[in-house]
Amino acid sequence: MASTTTLLDPTGEHQVVARKKAPKPVSLEGRTVGLLDIGKARGDVFLDRLDERLSERGITVKRYAKPTPSRLATLETRQKIQAESEVAVIGLAD
Repeated sequence: MASTTTLLDPTGEHQVVARKKAPKPVSLEGRTVGLLDIGKARGDVFLDRLDERLSERGITVKRYAKPTPSRLATLETRQKIQAESEVAVIGLAD
């Protein structure tokens, strides 16, 4: 039996847009991983450690940041992540 996952988009859309989930990569080898710091306290600690561990495995890491936790990542930042990364991790903290 196929399962259905509903994802809520916090960007203020008034109509639900159907989107397919991107396939998960089998491996991170040879891929570029984007790390997005959303600006919450100590989120950078998590992302710094993740960056270190990925880099130790020879995985290319790109870093990005939002200006503050309460603001969306800018369009420019989102476009850079999409253009420069094949996998993205958003660093949450609290």
